[in-house]
Amino acid sequence: MGRGKVDVRRIENKINRQVTFSKRRGGLVKKANEISVLCDADVALIIFSNNGKLFDFSSDSCMERILDRYERYSYAERRFLASNSEASVENWSLEYTKLKAKIVLLQRNQKHYMGEDLESLSLKDLQNLEQQLDSSLKLIRSRKGKAIQEENNMLSKKMKDKEKTIGQQAEWQEQNQVSSSTSFLFPQQIPCLNIGGNYYHDGDVEARRNELDLNLDSLYPSHLGNFAV
Repeated sequence: MGRGKVDVRRIENKINRQVTFSKRRGGLVKKANEISVLCDADVALIIFSNNGKLFDFSSDSCMERILDRYERYSYAERRFLASNSEASVENWSLEYTKLKAKIVLLQRNQKHYMGEDLESLSLKDLQNLEQQLDSSLKLIRSRKGKAIQEENNMLSKKMKDKEKTIGQQAEWQEQNQVSSSTSFLFPQQIPCLNIGGNYYHDGDVEARRNELDLNLDSLYPSHLGNFAV
């Protein structure tokens, strides 16, 4: 007995609609995978549920390559057919559509990188995502290590310059101390005594004093002190 004709129209019951969506989506993805394998064709499938959730499938490991290929062919065809101002408007519309598609793709990849919406990915897609994350982590670690090395080199240079400055200051202070201590090793000049326009050193003062005493004795003899007043 053959299968009866299905009335294609919107399913009003929400639960039945969701169940039908899941079954038909799985069957569609299966058919897309079969045609890509059997016919060696590049297949890209994008599905948005009524809740706005994205489901996609690509025979290539990267959906973006297939979309870029589609956009190039579509854009070249539209540009070839464009011959008036309306075609120019269409080009702008196509550019908008292309950019919008890229935004959707980037948002989807961002969610995958954050560990979200991974249930729609195949094993091959998960492995590819893991490789991309590993490459990104290696690149980040390399850049961070390079930045740390440059910072360490800068700090090392500053420390060497500081040590050099401190060493120069210590050497300068040591030279000043040696110069000051050396000045005390030289004898100071013996002060001179100026008497009668002649300069006498300390060693000659006593002799000069004795000479003055003799002169006084000659002018005022000591026997004068015996005269009675």
